[in-house]
Amino acid sequence: MTRALTLDDLILAGIALAAGLLAAFVLRLLLRWLGKQADRTRWSGDDVIVDALRTVLPWAAVAGGAAAAAAALPLTRTVQHHTNQTLTVLLIFVVTVASARVVGNLVRSVAQSRSGVAASATIFVNITRVMVLALGFLVVLQTLGISIAPMLTALGVGGLAVALALQDTLANLFAGLHILASKTVQPGDYIRLSSGEEGYVTDINWRQTTIRNLSNNLVIIPNGQLAGTNMTNYNRPEQELTIMVQAGVGYDSDLEQVERVTCEVVTEVMRDVTGAVPDHEPAVRFHTFGDSRIGFTVILGVGEFSDQYRIKHEFIKRLHRRYRTEGISIPAPARAVTLRQGTVSIPQQRDGAEEAGGVSAAARLD
Repeated sequence: MTRALTLDDLILAGIALAAGLLAAFVLRLLLRWLGKQADRTRWSGDDVIVDALRTVLPWAAVAGGAAAAAAALPLTRTVQHHTNQTLTVLLIFVVTVASARVVGNLVRSVAQSRSGVAASATIFVNITRVMVLALGFLVVLQTLGISIAPMLTALGVGGLAVALALQDTLANLFAGLHILASKTVQPGDYIRLSSGEEGYVTDINWRQTTIRNLSNNLVIIPNGQLAGTNMTNYNRPEQELTIMVQAGVGYDSDLEQVERVTCEVVTEVMRDVTGAVPDHEPAVRFHTFGDSRIGFTVILGVGEFSDQYRIKHEFIKRLHRRYRTEGISIPAPARAVTLRQGTVSIPQQRDGAEEAGGVSAAARLD
């Protein structure tokens, strides 16, 4: 049997409850001031933490005052137990909601700090919040004395069935998470897959990646396929790249002059054409004694992948015009055709260092 309720009990309970409310009010004012201080910093994490504490601490103070008031009253053991249990559940609920908000905002903050992930941040935030809320719900059930083992077993079996039914969807989801987290591909990058698709990445979401090719068509690629194929990213680690243009001059050309003139044209193109790299160092490399010319490679600097076509176009025009001005010949392949009675013999020329010989083709004349 509990003792009878007295005026002193009510006064003590009122004082405890008032102390809890006062502490909640003071904490709210303090956290509001801390929030203003956090707004002045560059790091967004402190804003998230203060916002969460602004929800949890006042409610914790109220729950503590209510628990102290209940302890001051002459309640039965059963009522006291249910009161404490109710306050505990309320506090767990508040902490769970605040934790879900904190974790969700942190995930959103991290996602928005990564270009390309911000557009897909909502699904990650929602998944994170659901997981935190589910964990808090299980803790509440355990606090109320409800066994969660059967529920976990049912969730495990149901999750396995759902995973088997949504195997491709889940594969794309986790592949998308990996792509976004690793930052190997981001919107704006120009990529080429081993299967032949290439273009600019316009969007990466939880299921698929969208690529816009140079003909302005969209190519939709599932994330699982993108993560499992060989890929070349022309924007990583740097956006600038080099391209090679093949050319050739006659055997009677002065190669020193050819190299000097070609480097001058490269420097001119790098300086004048939009999309070129002005500080690119010209490079000419001779490599082949061909059938009718000496072949060489010209290396050009390109600021971005699609600029290479305009730069090649301008370089070839200017190089051809400059070679004509300097008297440098660009010979076409030559074939010697010998007519004989009844046949046509076409000796094919070999390398420039070898003499042409032998019959490469024979056709009987009518």
